[in-house]
Amino acid sequence: MTGLALRTLRFHKGGFVASFLAMFLGALLVIACGGLLETGIHHAAPPQRLAAAPVVVTGDQRYHDTVEELVFPERIRPAADLADRLAAVPGVRKAVPDVSFPVTLNGEGSRATGHGWSSAALTPYRLTAGAPPAGADQVVVGAALADRAGLRVGARVGLLTNGTAERYEVSGIARGTDDGDALFLSDTEAARTSGHPRQADSIGLLTTPGTDPTTLARDVRRALAGSGTPLAVLTGDARGQAENPAVLADGGDLIPLAAAFGGLAVLVTVFVVAGTLGLSIRQRERELALLRAVGSTPGQLRRMVVAETLVLAAVATALACVPGPRAGRWLLGAFADAGVVPGSIAYRAGSVPLIVGIGTALLTAVCAALVAAHGAARTRPTEALAESGLQRRWFSIARTVTGALCLAGGTALALGTARSAGPDAGGVATPAALVWTAGFGLLGPVLARACTALLSRPLGAVSGLAGQLAAANARARTSRLASAVMPVMLATGLALTLAYLQTTESAGAERAFDESLRADLVVTSQAGGLTPDTLAAVRGTPGVAAATAQIPGTGYIETPRAERTGDGEEGASGPRPTELALRGVTVEGLDRTTSYRAATGSLGALRGHTVALPTADATSRGLRIGDPVPFRLGDGSPVTLKLVATLDGRRGYETALIPAALMLGHTDSGLIPQIMVTAARGTDRAALTAALTARSASGPGLTVTTREAVTAAYSEQDDTQAWMAYLVLASVVGYAVIALVNTQILATTERRREFGLQRLIGATRGQVLRMTAVEAVLTATVGIALGILVAACTLVPAGLSILDSALPSGSPLILGTVLAAALGLTVATTLLTAGAVLRTRPGDGTTV
Repeated sequence: MTGLALRTLRFHKGGFVASFLAMFLGALLVIACGGLLETGIHHAAPPQRLAAAPVVVTGDQRYHDTVEELVFPERIRPAADLADRLAAVPGVRKAVPDVSFPVTLNGEGSRATGHGWSSAALTPYRLTAGAPPAGADQVVVGAALADRAGLRVGARVGLLTNGTAERYEVSGIARGTDDGDALFLSDTEAARTSGHPRQADSIGLLTTPGTDPTTLARDVRRALAGSGTPLAVLTGDARGQAENPAVLADGGDLIPLAAAFGGLAVLVTVFVVAGTLGLSIRQRERELALLRAVGSTPGQLRRMVVAETLVLAAVATALACVPGPRAGRWLLGAFADAGVVPGSIAYRAGSVPLIVGIGTALLTAVCAALVAAHGAARTRPTEALAESGLQRRWFSIARTVTGALCLAGGTALALGTARSAGPDAGGVATPAALVWTAGFGLLGPVLARACTALLSRPLGAVSGLAGQLAAANARARTSRLASAVMPVMLATGLALTLAYLQTTESAGAERAFDESLRADLVVTSQAGGLTPDTLAAVRGTPGVAAATAQIPGTGYIETPRAERTGDGEEGASGPRPTELALRGVTVEGLDRTTSYRAATGSLGALRGHTVALPTADATSRGLRIGDPVPFRLGDGSPVTLKLVATLDGRRGYETALIPAALMLGHTDSGLIPQIMVTAARGTDRAALTAALTARSASGPGLTVTTREAVTAAYSEQDDTQAWMAYLVLASVVGYAVIALVNTQILATTERRREFGLQRLIGATRGQVLRMTAVEAVLTATVGIALGILVAACTLVPAGLSILDSALPSGSPLILGTVLAAALGLTVATTLLTAGAVLRTRPGDGTTV
């Protein structure tokens, strides 16, 4: 039967091309997502500025010995004098401390990164003009930055950094291998300007000739044993983590992102391939019935169908292996452009994604072929003499039970979505949409028959005889209608669900952010932040009723040792800290600039080592006012804080508060990023804005914006993150749309014989096309209705969780666009295919 299968492939080009395309695109998506997953596991970031140092020592950002290893968001810095100790390790030619700090060119607005001149050797940077910085008032500018800002040797340039404004003379121009926007001060000036004079961001080790980096790294770890500060010794691509610690945290985010994207792609592939292959097999019912009539056994038919499918799947997946890695690289670049992952992460994928993609595609194809072949093998030989296009066994007990189980699973996931915290609802809602889709797809014939019964009368009344014939065809061939409806439902349901889920999550986050603000104005600075002196100056400005500092960050409530969990496996035991959104605030005027209110205790007591926790977190741990709370700040520093207040907030968007003075010493900049200002009653906002902006002596580079502008900026930042979700939407729904077109072409081509018979009994080409158009409208309407049902079952619980509303947030244009696209694609594809079929002579389509 295998040989027969190979010989019959060329006689069923239409059905096999449709199945081949579905398998190829499915394998392409899975391989691309597998590449992203492996890239996230490696999170390799080839060094740029530290490329000349084979070994780099930096702070270890990982929160070790926890059940789920976390990454501290604030940089952990080694002591600068550690370089002397490292220089004594055999094989080290020179140990060079490096500090990095953000700089803005005053007046020009360009952003750059400042360093000490000795660290130029770590790239390396070499002078192309001028001389190194000899004094505290000199700077060497990178060639790329000099060209863009129009700087030459001897020019004077103003720099905003560390909350101050300074002027420097350009002593030289340097060019490096990274072509970054770097500039270099003298080592002493750089240490002062960075705000961390006795610390370094990292220490690069330049080696003697012939030194093996791996061996040296091992010796360095031994030399650093017991140094106190947690340190990481990096070689190879891992050195990029010293340049950008976000690689550890955000690179790890690529793993769940790729897994979710890939899982979604796999499930959609299963639906699409199974539907396309099943429709292709149903086209051949008469042929399979004839094979049974001449003596073929059910087992032989199954082997033939599976062999045909395996040949197609093997070729499709082999071809997908070529563009698959390129698609993965493109997706990684798109995620980096959207700010979802750092741009320094390099695509690293070997043979594993290819193996997984091939295995998934082949397994999906074989499973779909076995299901389709099971029905074909059950064909009775006598059916070869009957009209096999008419459906007889249109449903089965197994299909009913499986569909019911999927609907039960969808109900359970919907309840879980409604009970989830707002930010977590999307993680439950997305698989819920797929489970609902699977359930409705399995019960498709029942649902299609019910929808057809509802639509038949109005359809016939509107479209006359064409509508009556279309309704009769739908009732007679429910299985074919269900196969055509499935991709419409899949594309419509996924498009509506993913699009409105994203807009609803964005609306929830924006609402929580907006509700936390009561300030009229927000003061920021181009100099990297604001000093406490600036806060005092802002408070003293006439017209200011209240001004408070606000420092966003992340904190962790540590689990007491007696409550630590684990299963005893290596890396699986340890504390399970609670990660919290954290704000450092000043309490003076806090009630007038923010909406934070104490449920118990007093926010006025937020001084020294104290904390105000969300009520839910305090209650779950049995904490009362006055209790000590073991805490970790963003740079990993352990502190014990006294609980002085609890806060109510929107579920999932709660924030903990600590004093700004405590928070400042544990952030990268050590500065206040923003000051919230409430104007006194009767004060003109424009005049107050001008007065605050004019106080350049207290805070250089001050920028004053309105509350509405801050909310808009937050929304814009959230939209940048949402771009990633829309990319996933475009990829997966695009695949479903291709499947929709594919299936409609296949379903319409199948009717060549039927159209020929209609022409022979007197129907005109126009009459057949009108009937087909009505059937396409019916198919699209049923598919859209089921797609809306899938979306409603998913979005209603998500809306209740995120917005306390059954209606999702988002423009009605999304709904209109999706519905119009589904209807237009279905009708256009069907009519174009039917028109092509009708170009043949009527008698040519009636032969078997």
